[in-house]
Amino acid sequence: MAEDVVVAGVGMHPFGRYPDRSLKDLARVAGLRALLDAGIGPRRVRMVYSSNAMAGMLQGQEMVRGQTVLREIGIEGVPVVNVENACAGGSTAFAQAVMAIRSGAADVVLALGFEKMFVADRSRTLDALESAADLDVVAGLGIQFTAVYGLRLRLRLADGSITRRDLAEVSVKSHANGARNPYAQHQVTVTAEQVLESRCIADPLTLLMCSSICDGAAAVVLARSGVLSQPGRPTVRVLASASGSGFTLDPAGGPSGATLCAERAYEQAGVGPGDVNVAEVHDAMAPAELLYSEALGFCPPGDGARFFRSGATALDGRLPINPSGGLASRGHPVGATGLAQLAELTWQLRGEAGERQVRRPRIALAQNSGGWLEGESAAVNVHLLERMEPWI
Repeated sequence: MAEDVVVAGVGMHPFGRYPDRSLKDLARVAGLRALLDAGIGPRRVRMVYSSNAMAGMLQGQEMVRGQTVLREIGIEGVPVVNVENACAGGSTAFAQAVMAIRSGAADVVLALGFEKMFVADRSRTLDALESAADLDVVAGLGIQFTAVYGLRLRLRLADGSITRRDLAEVSVKSHANGARNPYAQHQVTVTAEQVLESRCIADPLTLLMCSSICDGAAAVVLARSGVLSQPGRPTVRVLASASGSGFTLDPAGGPSGATLCAERAYEQAGVGPGDVNVAEVHDAMAPAELLYSEALGFCPPGDGARFFRSGATALDGRLPINPSGGLASRGHPVGATGLAQLAELTWQLRGEAGERQVRRPRIALAQNSGGWLEGESAAVNVHLLERMEPWI
């Protein structure tokens, strides 16, 4: 029987632009904060999964990225597995940590994600981001990675299921949530008019709908249930962990990778989308929230905008989505993003999310996708977390 896995601690370095801080600086803060939150020292960690996507291209650090930053935390001598899986790297590190504990390979595992995207030559960062797609396919199509989102949204604008106003308003919501998040890169509110009037990136996407170049780190300590004593605090359990990769889409249509991965997670957990109380989804462009609401089963296909307009996804709605501000507001340092989602949901389930706290959540969902193949994300992970104690 698989071991129960709990989230014992979480920590983040605030997301933003830090020209004077190194990868080691960012990772050290997040890692130590997660260890302190778990109430343990570095020597209690038995294994590490370390996520980073761009240090090879941007800082020249290849092959042993995790080992180089973990020495700064005092973690040495244990297995360190370096994970690279595009924007889904952080959640992949989490998934591997869960598997390690469930298999009995380790009882306390650290998942750490870190990225430093802000460098003097911005074109290098953009080139690194573009490399997360199948370059042969992208070259053949003659489009950039960002344009893929625009193409999908233009189809929805054409069929009338989404309007440009919807695209702007969901961005407004994301920034309003991010303004309440001390870890967010962009802690400012915006209006729909400001969003629509900001610079066009890939029609219909504008600058204020998109995540921006960002530095940051996030970490999660996972443990076998019962091995760490944490009295006086709600227990957050990993209810499901599902992973998938891209595939060739059926021209006749069919479920997306995110949908298939979510279905596996729901099956593992014995719950359905109607049981989820709060979610963090991968909105590298804020309007992606509308599409993922459908893909994850929160609303019927084609109803993402209607679901959003109902107020259901607001902080006080029946299923708040991206209370952290999402990628477009909280920020998207690629290797750290998936773990930042899981840190946010842990705080929400514990009741520790401050001004952005949602009402008494029990089950939380994190969906993190990365890379791009022809018509589909290259990697996707869906995790479900559960608060074990009742709210008082």
